[in-house]
Amino acid sequence: MDLTDYVPVVPDFPEPGVGFRDITPLLASPEAFRASIDDLESACGAHPYDAIAAFDARGFLWAAPLADRTAKPLIPIRKAGKLPRSAAVETYRGEYAAVSVEMHADAVAPGDRILLVDDVIATGESMAAGVRLVEGLGGTVAACAALLEIGALSGRDRLDGHPVISLLGKV
Repeated sequence: MDLTDYVPVVPDFPEPGVGFRDITPLLASPEAFRASIDDLESACGAHPYDAIAAFDARGFLWAAPLADRTAKPLIPIRKAGKLPRSAAVETYRGEYAAVSVEMHADAVAPGDRILLVDDVIATGESMAAGVRLVEGLGGTVAACAALLEIGALSGRDRLDGHPVISLLGKV
């Protein structure tokens, strides 16, 4: 199944000149969504990991079923102020302003290999913040995985040589 057929480009959204990659048709197709999870599970198998850390909220869409299938713990990476216990925090430059994300401070033990999952790798700033969170807690990043990567924004260049998995490649 060619998953690119399920991720159309919406021109001039959210502003003129931007071609937005819309994942909602993929989510609306049970077959395509299942195929994306199958493909993610297969691609990530080459990078052994102990747990999956996913970005709020769209990263959860792929990480939760993957965690269920692989019987791996799921670690949420949330916007600052959303987690109830002690948390490690990282700040990155978002599209319009500085953004802080956090992970429970006890979510990663030294030596844990963590798979980071999000829907899209664009500038790489949020994924790089996830890398810093994991490594700051003593873990290692097994790979950075996403449904797609916006190649023109060179996000993988910000990931310090960590393996990058993009199911639809660079679009």
